[in-house]
Amino acid sequence: MTPSNPLRDESGSTHLDSTAQIMDRISSRLGNRLRLVSPDGTRRHDPRPTLVLVAHGSRDPRALTTVTALAERIREQRPGLAVRLGHIELNHPLLTETLDELDGPGGQAVLVPLLFGRGQHVKRDIPAAAARFPALDTRVAAPLGPHPLLAEALHARLVEAGWPDRPTAAAAGARGVHAVVLAAAGSRDPESAADTEAAAGLLAERLGVPVRAAYAAPTPACPRGVPEALEELAAEGRTRTAVASCFTAPGRFAAQTADAAPWIASAPLGPHAALVRLVLLRYDQARSAPAPASRHTLSSV
Repeated sequence: MTPSNPLRDESGSTHLDSTAQIMDRISSRLGNRLRLVSPDGTRRHDPRPTLVLVAHGSRDPRALTTVTALAERIREQRPGLAVRLGHIELNHPLLTETLDELDGPGGQAVLVPLLFGRGQHVKRDIPAAAARFPALDTRVAAPLGPHPLLAEALHARLVEAGWPDRPTAAAAGARGVHAVVLAAAGSRDPESAADTEAAAGLLAERLGVPVRAAYAAPTPACPRGVPEALEELAAEGRTRTAVASCFTAPGRFAAQTADAAPWIASAPLGPHAALVRLVLLRYDQARSAPAPASRHTLSSV
């Protein structure tokens, strides 16, 4: 199958797969075959659908390394489960390439978006890719946010960056000047903005300080940019404001929002243990939900 949007550099030339990509695809295929062989050498059937991690894709080479590490952590937590990776754009394997390899009689897959709100990728692009393979029984899981496990991962990354986890009495009294900007990608879909606002609310409850949702690429539905959110909080007397990166992996948006931070900025979530649990939760929810009218529509949370 010829990919519809192969990774290209600015000159238009197609990149070869990196070593990490090649090794991930080899290990995934080998794992898929080995899990179907019983100790006596006979073929056995695994009834569990393949978990397909749907990443956005990025020109930043660290992004592929990060989502590959996330896939490995998920395999460790759910031994024997087939875990594959597919990208919406920019990186191989593309989602359509992964689904093409899984396509066939009896094939099943649950597509878990590594995205944090109900934007157009989750609602339209991922189901459209799945619909190209009608012989493959697919379900699209809900996005990763909002959820308390997401707040747990965001909190942990902030602590790693220097956020006071267990403040002294003096530091606790200084919480009146602390705040957080939750930096997300942005979307044209109002439901995506609502999900980011809800995620900010969960993080605020966990931290006990104001958390303002803001976006790397503002739109009419997500109008507040990260610099504007920082200015708002400064005007309210919040002089110690951190930027929490609501991104799965490094990339342009994560770097852009971190550069705007006046104090500390957390790293992307990557293979954090709480994010691993959240991915598996979304997989289990989609797998156990009643069959939707269309197998390629978004499963309910």
